[in-house]
Amino acid sequence: MAAAAIDVLRQASGLQVRLSGDWTLSTMAQPVAAVERRLRALASENPHWDLQGIARLDSAGAVVLWRAWQGRWPAALAISPRHRALVEQVEHLDGEPALQTSGQSHAWLLVPGRLILALARNLLGLIALLGQLLLDLAYLAAHPRDIPWREMSANVFKSGAQALPVTALIGFLIGIVLSYLSALQLKNFGADVFIVNLLGIGIIRELGPVLVAVLVAGRSGSAMTAQIGVMRVTEEIDALATMGISRSVRLVLPKVIALAIAMPLLIVWCSAAGLAGGMLAANVQMDLSYAFFIDTLPKVVPLSNLWIGMGKGVAFGLLIALIACHFGLSVKPNTESLSACTTTSVVTSITVAILVDAIFAILTRTIGVPL
Repeated sequence: MAAAAIDVLRQASGLQVRLSGDWTLSTMAQPVAAVERRLRALASENPHWDLQGIARLDSAGAVVLWRAWQGRWPAALAISPRHRALVEQVEHLDGEPALQTSGQSHAWLLVPGRLILALARNLLGLIALLGQLLLDLAYLAAHPRDIPWREMSANVFKSGAQALPVTALIGFLIGIVLSYLSALQLKNFGADVFIVNLLGIGIIRELGPVLVAVLVAGRSGSAMTAQIGVMRVTEEIDALATMGISRSVRLVLPKVIALAIAMPLLIVWCSAAGLAGGMLAANVQMDLSYAFFIDTLPKVVPLSNLWIGMGKGVAFGLLIALIACHFGLSVKPNTESLSACTTTSVVTSITVAILVDAIFAILTRTIGVPL
């Protein structure tokens, strides 16, 4: 292999630049950027380019030449047809970005445009996944022997039973904090007894479901996305398809059903822990007896608030599991995509849960709230 060489001849007819040798990535002088700068300086004098002496030319050499010529063919050029075809390929590839960045006045539209396209793509993916799950349910209704009971029970245990300690702890501490802060204000107005109303409706109807949704999205949602994503990276999902096993029936459907079952139960558990913490703080701060708290709670907090909270749990469970599985199936076979999709899954799940909670609050604003 001959090293890439540049010969400059200054004649009466003008400047002539002759290139010879092998213009490949391994034979060009390092750093390549210095070679490109020298060629660009020569190109500014509009020389006659003689490339007939080039023995070998690869894509790296073609890119260096095309950049040195600043994306334009020289007026005087002698080049073999084989090498010209390679430079023309570089010209074709270099033309696409130029078209994208030509309208600088509209560059600010790129960021919101990409966000809208990503939102639409993920929304369509979620709708397709939901449709597939409905078809799977219809199939399992006709073939009850294929229902994945073991996968469902395993996911209920992982997402529900194993989450009991942390949800109880968070609920208990939030109940104490809410009760303590409320007591400071209610004492000023002599409305100590109304702390039962405040804690009952606030925790059962709003705080309990939202806290559990955030915890489950960060704990179980991320685990689901990571599990399916790792199976994508290791090609286990492709192996399931090869064996004729439905990925949606064995992977997605059990997670969705399990989380829809576990979430309402976790909300009741977390709300009970929150009320226990609030009752303890009310007893310490305002000397409110436990018997009075327990006796007054069902009188001032209608049962419909509990059903609203559990209904939110079912909706949150379905959405968190769907989003987690969707982003898990969207993972590309590399670790960077795995981490990015897991993070996006958690953020999206929490955001969607808060949006759905706001919709529930609007639709049920006249239900379960004593006037």
